[in-house]
Amino acid sequence: MLRIHVMQLMYTLSDPAMEDALYEIESMHRFSGLRMSDNLPDETTILNFRHFLEKPKFGQRLFDIIQGHQASQGLKLQEGSIVDATIIAALSSTKNEKGERDAEMHQVKKGNAWHFGMKMHVAVDESLGLIHSLTTTPANVDDITQVDQLLHGHEKRIWGDAGYQGSDKREEHKDRNIEWQIATRPGKRSTPAKSDPMSQAEKIKASVRAKVEYCFHRMKCQFGHSKVRYRGLAKNSNRLYLLAGFANLLRAEPYMMP
Repeated sequence: MLRIHVMQLMYTLSDPAMEDALYEIESMHRFSGLRMSDNLPDETTILNFRHFLEKPKFGQRLFDIIQGHQASQGLKLQEGSIVDATIIAALSSTKNEKGERDAEMHQVKKGNAWHFGMKMHVAVDESLGLIHSLTTTPANVDDITQVDQLLHGHEKRIWGDAGYQGSDKREEHKDRNIEWQIATRPGKRSTPAKSDPMSQAEKIKASVRAKVEYCFHRMKCQFGHSKVRYRGLAKNSNRLYLLAGFANLLRAEPYMMP
């Protein structure tokens, strides 16, 4: 059942679609350890197993296990972290039984557009881009408030976009001996030649921060979590922890022993 759950998340399958895939796709029922002569689980069993895993925060625990496995192969680097956040859209319609939106989701303005949903905040290693910390909040929570929860405490450098300006002045970071590499706000940048030292520094910062976009691409595009799957933060957070673990495995595959 755990293997079935992993495949369901990896391929973004609904419960009925997962049941059909076990019958129709030989590689899937072989990966799950089942044979066609076995009593294959139906969609209700798959649903109940997912609910069973949500109660003990299984997603976060499996994410920690994956981190431990990678650390045992020398992939736990702690020189610096890149922090960033992304909005995951939620259904804004009120056409449901209660006639209201999800109370744990909120709207926020980004640029000239309003977005309703939640935010996923992550911190990744500056060298390989592996996710080491993750938190979730409603979309209207400022990114800067989550930095303290994302750091593992051994960083020498922190990289972030302009939304993290002022992080070094917050009370929770006053005792940290950290080099803050935060992007300058666009309005404060000049427009000199590309050879200007400030332009070169911002280009270097952007090239390092780009590593965090790989994990967002995996989780939102490849694993199909550009929109929330459930109501409330807890169930979506459980799923995101699992997807973060999968993204780390794919990211680190070239560097890990078979």
